[in-house]
Amino acid sequence: MKKIPYIVLTLTFLFTSCQSNSQSTKKENTQNITPIQTEAINGLERAYFASGCFWCVEAIYESVKGVKESISGYSGGHTENPTYESSNTGRTGHAEAVEIYYDPEVVSFSTLVDIYFGSQNPTQINGQGPDHGSQYRSIIFYQNDEQKKIIDKKKEALGKKLNRRIAAEVVPFQKFWKGEAYHQDYERRNPNSGYIRNISIPRLKRFQLKFPELIKEKH
Repeated sequence: MKKIPYIVLTLTFLFTSCQSNSQSTKKENTQNITPIQTEAINGLERAYFASGCFWCVEAIYESVKGVKESISGYSGGHTENPTYESSNTGRTGHAEAVEIYYDPEVVSFSTLVDIYFGSQNPTQINGQGPDHGSQYRSIIFYQNDEQKKIIDKKKEALGKKLNRRIAAEVVPFQKFWKGEAYHQDYERRNPNSGYIRNISIPRLKRFQLKFPELIKEKH
């Protein structure tokens, strides 16, 4: 995500992104793949989502009560050890994704799915906002049948409500690859970035206005 500096961003920021030279990748058949169930760590469970630029999604989930950590990385592809440069071509099959560590006593998986659909344009295919390409496609990863049922039910209900096709893929979780260090907490560490100011922060604020009861108190 080598963003254009804010000083030269102006009106062109709408047409730039987490940088995209991607080519569409062939979708794999996931019907017969058994999802991997992750183990809880110190009482925290994990969930995995892809919804455009991971800088944006990481910040959204980290603002939620019960979410202890949100990590940017890659998932959903067919290559080992993906990097930002390789995934950005669209040829690895990976999407920019986040790994969420959450306390199920405070926030449920079902609520995390509500947050997912409520913090994006759920009908945009292969991207969010100005970020276009298969590496920015929307994916919800499930780890068991119960999670898949929750996702499918909410996706179907949203499609009926909007009378539109919902873009998110529902995929069995296999592996998450942690992204490069400079991607972690990017929004918090780079508040003056043109992309952060014009795309990421407005997306975060729209989400927070929609779900005020879920937002952590500021200290």
